[in-house]
Amino acid sequence: MRSKEQIERSRERVQEIALEHRERGDVTGWFEALYKEAGGDNELIPWADLEPNAYFRSWAETTGLKGNGRSALVVGCGLGDDAKFLHDLGFRVTAFDISPTAIEWAKRLYGEADIQFAACDLFQPPREWLGAFEFVLEIYTIQPLPLEMRPQVIDAIASFAAPQGKLVVVTRGREDGDEPDILPWPMSRRDLSRFETSGLIQSGFIVRPAEEEDEPPRFVVEYTRV
Repeated sequence: MRSKEQIERSRERVQEIALEHRERGDVTGWFEALYKEAGGDNELIPWADLEPNAYFRSWAETTGLKGNGRSALVVGCGLGDDAKFLHDLGFRVTAFDISPTAIEWAKRLYGEADIQFAACDLFQPPREWLGAFEFVLEIYTIQPLPLEMRPQVIDAIASFAAPQGKLVVVTRGREDGDEPDILPWPMSRRDLSRFETSGLIQSGFIVRPAEEEDEPPRFVVEYTRV
């Protein structure tokens, strides 16, 4: 298990790499750079615990989430831990990430599972994915992207949900009046309302205290496509 100091060092390195790429106008290339630099060591990726997200897992257990053969999409899947969790719950899972290195890593970890992993840009997905998934999962992928892109990012994620489909978002949270000042930038209820502008109805909103000190609370938000 990583120490708090190791986690802090890995987060600082994320900040450095992201800033380097932003300064040259590349706001997404730092993901691939980070995974490449890690060289197969997940401890250098601050969010790569090789476990499903604890807040999502708690929500899934509380709600009795079951796949029952339904189609699911994991947005920004990283090393695939949440995709494997959904697979084990009985979903037919597709998972994508902008980083080809992350996707190859995920395939090595979970290649024996029937999960369709793909390297893909959120803004250039296969057309057949649009409106195609009965369950869509987004965890922490909106926060690290520039604030001015947030409406565009949310619209793209919302577009994957099928009619009557569900979308679950897990994010660091903040109050509407608070200004985010550091990457990853937490999301407010006002930010999240964009999902409703995109044709979804909010059907659940849970606030969880953070498991770490000096961390913002987590929002676990459920939406339904009308």
